[in-house]
Amino acid sequence: MYDDLRWFIAIAETQNLTAAADRVHSSQPTLSRFLGRLERDLGVALFDRDGRRLVLNRFGRAYLDRARRAASQLEAGRRELDDMRAPARGAVRLAFLHSFGLGLVPELISGFRSENPEARFTLTQDAAATVVGHVVDGEADLAVVAPRPMRTDMAWARVAEQKLALVVPREHRFAGRDQIGIVEAADEEFVVMQHGYGMRRIFDEICAANDLTPSIAFESSELATVSGLVAAGLGVGVVPVEESARHPGVELIPLAGESREIGLTWFRGRPLSDVSSRFRDFVVALGAVEV
Repeated sequence: MYDDLRWFIAIAETQNLTAAADRVHSSQPTLSRFLGRLERDLGVALFDRDGRRLVLNRFGRAYLDRARRAASQLEAGRRELDDMRAPARGAVRLAFLHSFGLGLVPELISGFRSENPEARFTLTQDAAATVVGHVVDGEADLAVVAPRPMRTDMAWARVAEQKLALVVPREHRFAGRDQIGIVEAADEEFVVMQHGYGMRRIFDEICAANDLTPSIAFESSELATVSGLVAAGLGVGVVPVEESARHPGVELIPLAGESREIGLTWFRGRPLSDVSSRFRDFVVALGAVEV
């Protein structure tokens, strides 16, 4: 039953069987057969078909609302049984971006365990969109992510703010500047993160806000690779000042007025285990701001 709910929710949110199959680690034919069986059982079509795109109709929207509530309750039941079975061994399932593993996340865990030495953690690192997906799907309790998820069903607590910088080769014409505006680099080729990564969304938003259409030379899944490609003279990039993998062949120039907000996110309405709730409250108190 729980898998059926997860599958339907994934199809509804991605509007594509292939994307939904990737999210729930199944196959497209399996989800296609499942959806056909579900609609036959319910006696109504839940989606309007537009090529490969599946658009929820009024029946589908009503069913999605109930499915989300049911999935949340079933997940809460699982957590409650886990806590009853082994309350002292409960683990915080924490997902986060790769770059936060260098300093921020270890510092948060260390601070929490100094007050809760029995607490255990299960850690997952990935791209921002995937990290949020882990929380939505119930595969993680909490996630440290940037930028803020674009979902109304995700709660958010601010943790920190990081300045952003233009990363350039050491011999670049901009080297030595105290700060720079992104529009000054309009004629440069950029090395950027791939779509789905938080820094790519932030980069795209900065460019859009400044009416800049950048020339993309390379895309990467690692900030360290961005710096390496820049050091080789293959373009410039935008990276966080803190926690970025520093390459000896690059220089970071602060971007005027640009930063990224880092926060802790969790799924609204889904109860957390006792230890996950305590870790959330610990992080929220550190950030001092919850939105």
